Amino acid sequence: MVSVAQAPVGLDKPIYTISVASEILETHPRTLMMYEHLNLIVPHRTSTNRRRYSQRDILALQAIQRLTRQHGLNLNGARYVIQCLRLLDEHDIERPTHLDGIDVSEVHL
Repeated sequence: MVSVAQAPVGLDKPIYTISVASEILETHPRTLMMYEHLNLIVPHRTSTNRRRYSQRDILALQAIQRLTRQHGLNLNGARYVIQCLRLLDEHDIERPTHLDGIDVSEVHL
């Protein structure tokens, strides 16, 4: 039997349905729809108009969840902090220590 090595899936490949994404994130699918309505995330749409989330979408949503759940921010505050963290990281400026664990390197909001 010949084994075929599979290429790694890119961060932007739309692979997760809304039900799978909500299960990964431990949230209700309606919450993901609300995030989409607020333009925090824009999932890919299939030809039949089904949502498909990429790994990058999941990473962004995990960063948002961490900021809202653990740090008490609202959604606009989470968006702002993610943008600020990206700027700090891009310019090699030290982050506040309590935000060190939030990975925004692959998040584009």
